[in-house]
Amino acid sequence: MNDIRITPLPVQRHLEQCERWPRNGRVILAHHDARSVVVYQAYRPAIGEYAIAHGRLDGPDFSLARMSWIKPNFLWMMYRSGWGTKPGQEVTLGLRLRRAFFERVVREAVPSIFDPARFADRDAWQAAVGRSEVRLQWDPDHAPNGAKLERRAIQLGLRGRTLAAFAHEELLEVIDMRAFVDAQRPHAQHNQDPELRTPEEHPLDLLPDDDRSLQKATDEETR
Repeated sequence: MNDIRITPLPVQRHLEQCERWPRNGRVILAHHDARSVVVYQAYRPAIGEYAIAHGRLDGPDFSLARMSWIKPNFLWMMYRSGWGTKPGQEVTLGLRLRRAFFERVVREAVPSIFDPARFADRDAWQAAVGRSEVRLQWDPDHAPNGAKLERRAIQLGLRGRTLAAFAHEELLEVIDMRAFVDAQRPHAQHNQDPELRTPEEHPLDLLPDDDRSLQKATDEETR
């Protein structure tokens, strides 16, 4: 039985969502509303179970001294964690953040690699990296079985005060996704499985100006 009631997030058949998602370009796919944005992370049990029990991440096993990466795209998180089977990534959490906080994180993000469209030279980029508490990467998005797609998915790396805020005061809800991930994993082996459900996600129009310009150019090239 494909029980979709085991997550409080609204879900939809994956094939139906594919029909309305952009097929290429840089896209922030996320479950979001006017107040919040859900991102995902997969942790070892000591961190994940503390977060579930206490509604925050800043427990004794969660390190605020290192960068932590968040993903608003559920399937990218499943690719990264092997659908919750990789050691140290057994506990998948949906983390509902204040939307204003998420939007600020995206605005303040600095690319992890030098981008000549945004920086005059490498020195300017490295100076921005040093000042910012947020990194940004655009990685290939992935199908349920892990195959690469043309579309690019966003990852955001947090450190310092931004990471501390993410772990506690900007975190509205911790959602235990383990049972849902376990139920959907058997349907992820084939990308066309009509029984596969994933959390409902829609594009979030928060691209930085330079990324928006690149997206427009990409769209024009593919017409």
